[in-house]
Amino acid sequence: MPPAKTSYVCLPCRASYKQPYDHERERHCPRCARVMIHAGSAFQPPKRRDRDAWRALSVVLNAGIRFHKSCCGGPGWRPRTLREVKERTAYARRTGEPMARALLRYDLP
Repeated sequence: MPPAKTSYVCLPCRASYKQPYDHERERHCPRCARVMIHAGSAFQPPKRRDRDAWRALSVVLNAGIRFHKSCCGGPGWRPRTLREVKERTAYARRTGEPMARALLRYDLP
């Protein structure tokens, strides 16, 4: 059985590629040759022209959050807009909650 495919993302190019998962090997972007970030098998990229969505995605991926399938079939909620990222970042600073946990909150208290 072939290895499962997963998404790798190049943030500077705003590109995503499905490739077989191999935790021992770095993947490089075919456009710019930079190392890509493993985003997970349930990742759906925003449109390349949607710069704000890619900026929000950059914060999410750099916080260590990935898009893996869960028991219910999807990765769960992730912020998709800069506004959602800014609200959760401010909440994390205000409360001391870790950034990765705050970014995964659907609703803020």
